[in-house]
Parts: sequence; C-alpha cells; structure tokens
Amino acid sequence: MNTTDEISNTIFDPLNTWAQAAPGNWNILLGSGFVLLFIGLVLMFGFLRKIGKADERTNQIHLISAYIILWVVILSDIIFPKEYMWQIFFLFKYGLAFIASGIYLAIRYKKDFS
Repeated sequence: MNTTDEISNTIFDPLNTWAQAAPGNWNILLGSGFVLLFIGLVLMFGFLRKIGKADERTNQIHLISAYIILWVVILSDIIFPKEYMWQIFFLFKYGLAFIASGIYLAIRYKKDFS
C-alpha cells in the first residue's frame, strides 16, 4: 500500500528532474506559477467586484468562494510534495485555488446577475 507521499513523489519526481536539468526550466515553472497566480487573482477579484458588496444574497456567494479556496488549498497540500520545489508548488496551490474560486464566481455571476 502506497502512502500519499510516495504517490506524489512518483508523480512529481519527473518534473523535479526536468526543473533541475537547466536554470531555464526552473524559470519556466516559476513564471508559469506567477502567471497562474495573477490570472486567478484578477479573475476572482474582478467577479467579486462585479457581484458587489456583501448583503443577504451575496454573502453566501462570498462564503462559498472562500470555502472553495480552502478546499483547493487542503487538497493541494495533500497532493503536492513537501520535500522539494515547495516554492513552485506554493504558487501553483494558490493560483489554482484562486482560479477555482474565480470560476465559481463567474458561474454564479452569469447565473444570478445576467
């Protein structure tokens, strides 16, 4: 029976080998992590602003958005390895969390406000 650490090491070890092969590879991962984080932040805050201030109706949307961020961060902590490349995975973790929340906000905005 494999533990989650062994499974995540099996999945992400080729990525670690590729990233350490050349400095350019590391920079590609770092740049893509920042782009992912930036896209997630713009998407999330853009739709939060479009939805408007918290009231009885939008307060639940804001809470579910935060709940989605929490779950994506927890699942990413379980999946991503902690021994190596944690800086890159930190960017990916929060970038994916903000994108997931932004997608939820976009769907709710289209459904409720359009």
